[in-house]
Amino acid sequence: MEQFEQRIDLSNFAEIVKNIRSEINQYIVGQEKVIDQLLIALLADGHVLIEGVPGLAKTLLARVLARIIDVDFKRIQFTPDLLPSDIIGTSVFNMQESKFHFNKGPLFSNIVLADEINRSPAKTQAALFEAMEERQISVDGSTYPLKAPFLVLATQNPVDMEGTYRLPEAQIDRFLFKITVEYPSLEEETKILTNHQNRGGNIDIKTINKVLPKKELETIRETVKNIHVEDSLIDYISRLVIKTRNNPDLFLAASPRASIAILSASKAYAAMNGRDFVTPDDVKFVLPPILIHRLILSPEKEIDGSTFDDILKELIETVEIPR
Repeated sequence: MEQFEQRIDLSNFAEIVKNIRSEINQYIVGQEKVIDQLLIALLADGHVLIEGVPGLAKTLLARVLARIIDVDFKRIQFTPDLLPSDIIGTSVFNMQESKFHFNKGPLFSNIVLADEINRSPAKTQAALFEAMEERQISVDGSTYPLKAPFLVLATQNPVDMEGTYRLPEAQIDRFLFKITVEYPSLEEETKILTNHQNRGGNIDIKTINKVLPKKELETIRETVKNIHVEDSLIDYISRLVIKTRNNPDLFLAASPRASIAILSASKAYAAMNGRDFVTPDDVKFVLPPILIHRLILSPEKEIDGSTFDDILKELIETVEIPR
């Protein structure tokens, strides 16, 4: 690959990313890859599906991120009796004015944590569709735009599936990433306990520095869009996605939305690493969390015990990397 001179000044941006990581690490131990993926999603303007057992600080991480960029944060606990109006809002008749007024729901925020999203039936889950894709909400013939930034972080428990509803493919495809939060290591567990002991069990996120103001975030997002991508890399992304559609081991392949997601996320990751151009390694880093929730194994492969990791590894190995 040809070497390019730096055409976009990313020095200040690199310092901002460093400070964001530093602030998050005061409250979240380890999980460096998860933090990087969340930052990529923030810069690429994409939603995230987070999977992990309870107690791994998923909610805390979302709250800390919202505080760092100084935006509104709402947490919605999804339950089987949750109605669409509970999250998008409802129209209430005002007797004095003799007209309806729309009371906005918690979805009208900047960062929305949809906790245990698969606990609610499809009707309530579908209420998120328009908001996630169009950044707007339509109610009673009126359309209400959502203020930027708008980021949905949805969590689900991979173990306790009783009383849950599988997310439809149309909704899953609207998530940029599916991130898996793993258990901490021995050293990380010890540090978590030490921090808890030193704080007396109290966590005050109000002390977090607001590293990235909302206005500056919008400027950075525009900068990320201008990150250079060679034609050969665009072709590489296309061939990776097309390969999923010609794979007999897959029942459902990646859509063009996945291709766009790979391109956008690769740009964000390149910028986070201080480069104004994308490399094949950037593509390979963002590929698994973008594809893993979009693909469905064929019944034969499920019986064989094959995993998505096997499919993705084979995909990366068989598609030629541009030079």
